[in-house]
Amino acid sequence: MIIAVSGLSGSGKNTFGKALAETLGYRVVCPTFKDLADKEGVSLLEFQKMAGKNPEIDKKFDACLKEEAAKGDCVVTTWLGPWMVNADFRIWISASEKVRARRLAEREGIGMEEAEEHIKKRDDDNRKRYLELYGINIMDHSGFDLEISSEKYRPPEMVEIALREIR
Repeated sequence: MIIAVSGLSGSGKNTFGKALAETLGYRVVCPTFKDLADKEGVSLLEFQKMAGKNPEIDKKFDACLKEEAAKGDCVVTTWLGPWMVNADFRIWISASEKVRARRLAEREGIGMEEAEEHIKKRDDDNRKRYLELYGINIMDHSGFDLEISSEKYRPPEMVEIALREIR
């Protein structure tokens, strides 16, 4: 089974996805633009700008994602996973912008103002880029099987909710 999890920056998709995969005994497929930015020696936002100018960056990333997910029994935790892979179940993780910014600030050791700016910029850049490149509106969750608030529920509760729905 392939389960695809998505959500905006700081929503908790990776934390939830890892917990769900561990419970199911599945692999986690979680390539990130942050990893690629680190390899290139540039900031995440700078790498996103590069991707905005060169669509091959996204296409190569997504081709690798599809190939890895196609091996089966995994939880994919990327922005476009639910649209890119042949998932059996799709989950959207939601949280308010304020909560997501606070999580980013804590994780990256930055101030709230910087985190809020980063969240807004990244969300906006990704929305525009994915719509232009693939015709995907990441704000349209109509194709998802389940939406869970990471603001309301902790990861163990989220896993219980997801397992109930998957079964």
